[in-house]
Amino acid sequence: MGKWTGKEIREAFLRFFEDKEHFRVKSSPLIPKNDPTLLFTNAGMVQFKDYFLGKEKPPFKRATSCQKCMRAGGKHNDLENVGKTGRHHTFFEMLGNFSFGDYFKKEAIEFAWELVTKVFKLPEDRLYVSVYEKDDEAFEIWNKLIGIPENKIYKLGEKDNFWAMGDTGPCGPCSEIYYDRGEEFACGENCEIGKCDCDRYLEIWNLVFMQFERDESGKLTPLAHPSIDTGMGLERIASVLQNVPSNYETDLLFPLVKWASDLSGTPYGKDEKSSTSMRVIADHLRALTFLIADGVLPSNEGRGYVLRRIIRRASRHGRLLGIDKPFLFEGVDEVLNIMGDTYPEIVENKDFIKKVTLKEEERFSKTLERGLYIFAEIIDKLRNEGKDIIPGEEAFKLYDTFGFPLDLILEVANDENLKVDISGFEKLLAEQKERARKAWKGGVQKVISPELQKLSEESPSIFIGYDHLEGIGKITGILKDGRLIEEAKEGEEVTVILDKTPFYPEKGGQVGDTGIIEGNNCYCEVLDTQNITENLIGHKLVVKKGKVKVGNIVNAIVDEKRRKAIMRAHTATHLLHKALREVLGNHVKQAGSLVLPDRLRFDFTHFEAPTEEELQTIEETVYNWVLKNYPVKIEEMSYDKAIERGAIALFGEKYGDVVRVVDVGGVSVELCGGTHVERSGDIGFFKLISESSISSGTRRVEAVVGKEAFKYIEEKEALIKKLRSSLQSPEEQLLQKVEKLKEELKAKEKELERIKKKLATAEIDQIVEDAPIINGIKVVTAKLEGFGGKELAEIADVIRNKAKTAAVMIVGIKDGKASLLIALTKDLTDRFKAGEIIREIAPILEGKGGGRPDMAQGGVQNLSKLEEAFSEFKRNFEN
Repeated sequence: MGKWTGKEIREAFLRFFEDKEHFRVKSSPLIPKNDPTLLFTNAGMVQFKDYFLGKEKPPFKRATSCQKCMRAGGKHNDLENVGKTGRHHTFFEMLGNFSFGDYFKKEAIEFAWELVTKVFKLPEDRLYVSVYEKDDEAFEIWNKLIGIPENKIYKLGEKDNFWAMGDTGPCGPCSEIYYDRGEEFACGENCEIGKCDCDRYLEIWNLVFMQFERDESGKLTPLAHPSIDTGMGLERIASVLQNVPSNYETDLLFPLVKWASDLSGTPYGKDEKSSTSMRVIADHLRALTFLIADGVLPSNEGRGYVLRRIIRRASRHGRLLGIDKPFLFEGVDEVLNIMGDTYPEIVENKDFIKKVTLKEEERFSKTLERGLYIFAEIIDKLRNEGKDIIPGEEAFKLYDTFGFPLDLILEVANDENLKVDISGFEKLLAEQKERARKAWKGGVQKVISPELQKLSEESPSIFIGYDHLEGIGKITGILKDGRLIEEAKEGEEVTVILDKTPFYPEKGGQVGDTGIIEGNNCYCEVLDTQNITENLIGHKLVVKKGKVKVGNIVNAIVDEKRRKAIMRAHTATHLLHKALREVLGNHVKQAGSLVLPDRLRFDFTHFEAPTEEELQTIEETVYNWVLKNYPVKIEEMSYDKAIERGAIALFGEKYGDVVRVVDVGGVSVELCGGTHVERSGDIGFFKLISESSISSGTRRVEAVVGKEAFKYIEEKEALIKKLRSSLQSPEEQLLQKVEKLKEELKAKEKELERIKKKLATAEIDQIVEDAPIINGIKVVTAKLEGFGGKELAEIADVIRNKAKTAAVMIVGIKDGKASLLIALTKDLTDRFKAGEIIREIAPILEGKGGGRPDMAQGGVQNLSKLEEAFSEFKRNFEN
């Protein structure tokens, strides 16, 4: 077979299909664009999904790609198997070829066989195939045309060899190619394709024949234009062509394994436990590098939570190897050495990736210490109760809240001669996975109706709104409740499709236009404009007079004042994006935007809140560019030429061969399909009005421009005038006046606190004096108004110092909240535990709590049974 490098395999695959008239498409980001059904891009077909669904018309009939993929979280989750096997990964590369209604089974099978036998030169006697048990056509092609003997073609059921995009929609049989790695990889004497999942017969390529559409009843209808979707894992085929026992020994991953081995001083392959840790680190290093480069940042939900778990899992395996300091951030350089040439985005974001990784490693170190403290409390409680099994819920809390992998929980438990309720833990884990799956399921994406598809292909809407705000068009379709109708009468709300329109449909963060559509027999108010498909623009409107009918000629008039306000805000958004990158760093990426006529909103990736000085610099930078009145030049050019010119391609957007480049004076150069002013000075005035966090690692700024910015300043000036009048102070002394009032208020609060404490001390003396002595213990119970949290702890300390041997239960009420505290003097903690007592008492008051043996605190909801709770507390000391 010869020795192939991973880079050579990737290029040979893509070049082979290019020679077969396939268009080479670059990998899309790991975050799917506009697809709520997926957590991550998990297959090569994801970026072509709208083509298969009929929502968009593909610009080419054949395509090939090497897609970066992620399977960790949601429906597709290989995380727990990573490191334990030689072929499971979170991040991997998927080679694929695609046909959109062009060739079908015969050509797909011929291409696949030619590549594996003639290009990769795999020996035919070691190749096997499978087909769907009812797909006689595929069986015949493999058997009669290719010449594979019947005994090497396996007919498998729907579970193995029938692919579906969802519960409904495109689906079809598939055919897989297997490579026999030899008996040394077998699990036993009766290894067979379809019956075992060992490493002997390795599936290297899956060919999906998308030939049906499944409706909600399960009925299969043949597609008019059947398509092809194939997937070949690069790491897997590399292991075959490089003749190594697993993916981790290929040149795509082994340098990372070796790096972990060298760093820890532990040889790879000597011990299975340490080797597993090295494989986990190698896999997770690639995953974290690509996730952060594509805009994912650690957080406690969604994609960010997956990234956080990956970093923490790898960090934990580093600790198992004896690496007790942050180290993953240094391994990012090793990933760049292997993959930086192919994926320049990881090189461009190198410093940012390392900074985010280091910060998360440091955070995990602190979390781990806190978690170990909680673990120790759990163990102490179990021992005091005479139990030796850690409950599933406690184990899951350590796993979910503190990032403890199950193997760490089991290891610590084993060291302490304790067992773990594994079934309880797994039940809670399964529930969490189901919640995550539902949260990201989003609903099956429907295929558009054949009528709409036909209209989209035969009469696409032409947008003329870059140059005109008014234009004549013909009504080509009317939609109501998702169905095409012929006409709509006065009072009806429908979506009208025109062959030509000046109305901009909402996209790229810019809201859709509003305005008027009128004709001889109608007058309509346009409420919104949206893309129905890539080629059809829909005008959501109310028929105010007359009726609209398919075929009518109408005049479409955009609300000019509103559109121009939107144009000012959109161009300002581009300048804001550039200013953020200049001031905060080039790692800043757009994570979302909203361009409205009265304001703009911009979300961006950044790991900490910008300072006031940075925000002021950003605002001044944008305003200086506005004052310079730069020309706004808009050109169409090839995507590659635009990128060479330095244009920023917005994250997650899908671009064709020809793109629209918006250049604001050479300062900001972005790919954008939106509408813009002619010069930066047309923006008029720019003012930032807020900055906030919307999730971990993602910030949001809002701004106003033009007349709205002027209005904002007017409102602030009016507020200052009111303050000036209310405080009876000149404007320049307002801050000084407020500071003085704050100091006076603080002083009065301190005096009030002093008086309150003095009164409380007198009250506490009386409470202690009146408290009963039970078996030599002063048992103090009290309800105190105006105290909570930290104050209760201070009062408990005073009581314990006065009483020497005492048990204290205090309920404090402050700001409408009730707090419970139980405290014991040190000499009692060998017999009684405050943490255990509070778990008995708190439920009586509809609350809960916990803490140390000498002091425990909690919150309670209902004080109607307070006397019962006090009595229950005293009973603890009566025996």
